[in-house]
Amino acid sequence: QVTLVESGGGLVQAGGSLRLSCATSGRTFSRYAMGWFRQAPGKEREFVAAISWSGGITDYAASVKGRFTISRDNAKNTVYLQMNSLKPEDTAVYYCGLRESAVPSQRSGEYDYWGQGTQVTVSS
Repeated sequence: QVTLVESGGGLVQAGGSLRLSCATSGRTFSRYAMGWFRQAPGKEREFVAAISWSGGITDYAASVKGRFTISRDNAKNTVYLQMNSLKPEDTAVYYCGLRESAVPSQRSGEYDYWGQGTQVTVSS
């Protein structure tokens, strides 16, 4: 059984920072690409960032590039999303996904497993 558990969400003022974590189990984490997506109320789930199995390839949505950083620690089976300079429009539930491929993707349909999500709220 594969499990992904996100943590680190919360309420922060605009301009602030948060670090999300996603701990995984049930798969050989180091073989697979990981991604972060988010979903705001009334909107579809959208791509935020993704990382390859080794961490050598990263990809970001244009809206977060330069503010967010994705990283992973394969020894801890954990992927992180450091979010700086947060804006009210970053408010959403953030989900991590595991893709059974070494290569990351921006398409949510190409991820095989998901966590339950963590709420991020940015106040103005």
